[in-house]
Amino acid sequence: MSKPTYSAPIVLEQPIKRGETKYTEITLRKPTSGELRGLKLTDLLNGDVNATIRLVPRISNPSLTEQEVAALDVADLLMCADAVAVFLQKKGSTAESPAA
Repeated sequence: MSKPTYSAPIVLEQPIKRGETKYTEITLRKPTSGELRGLKLTDLLNGDVNATIRLVPRISNPSLTEQEVAALDVADLLMCADAVAVFLQKKGSTAESPAA
């Protein structure tokens, strides 16, 4: 089994607070096929807010809740959506040269 792929740490504009703990950054892991159940890949590639809010709790470290993701600063959610879109692209593909 191959090692999971992780995003670069996402430094949050607005830290997430849980009691006395404050998280200033999160890391996302490349999702497995099972973690994508119930989501449309095109929605994720297009940065759909609802799809991103549903997926990030499944792949985040520290593990976030949907409520925490829904409360993220817009810039932080955009960074998460960008990281997810990168995970879903075939290695070596670009907008200029779609994967075959």
